[in-house]
Amino acid sequence: MYAVVRTGSKQYRVRVGDVIEVEKLPVEPGQAVTLEEVLLVERDGTVTVGQPVVPGARVVARVLDQVKGPKLIVFKMKPKTRYRRKTGHRQRYTRLQVEAIEVGAAS
Repeated sequence: MYAVVRTGSKQYRVRVGDVIEVEKLPVEPGQAVTLEEVLLVERDGTVTVGQPVVPGARVVARVLDQVKGPKLIVFKMKPKTRYRRKTGHRQRYTRLQVEAIEVGAAS
C-alpha cells in the first residue's frame, strides 16, 4: 500500500515506515502530524485517484527531527565594477516517518 501526498508544494510517494524530508513544518520532534492532502492511494492492486484529493484519506507521520539541507552558494558579480557578493543558504526541512495510511469509508 502506498500513497501520494502533497505538502510544501511538493508531492511525495510514501509507504508505511518510509522516512521523508519535507519543507519545514512548525511541529516539535516526537509529535504526530497528519497530512490531509492525499492525491492517490494504492491498496491491494486498486488505485484510487483523487480529484484533486482522495476524500477521507490521510497519512499519519511522526516528526523525527528538524534538519538543514546542504549549503548552497549564491554568488553575484558585475564585471568591470568590482561588485562581488557571496552568500550561502541552507534550507530547513522536517524529517518525518510515516506511521499509517488511512483511507476512510468515503473513498
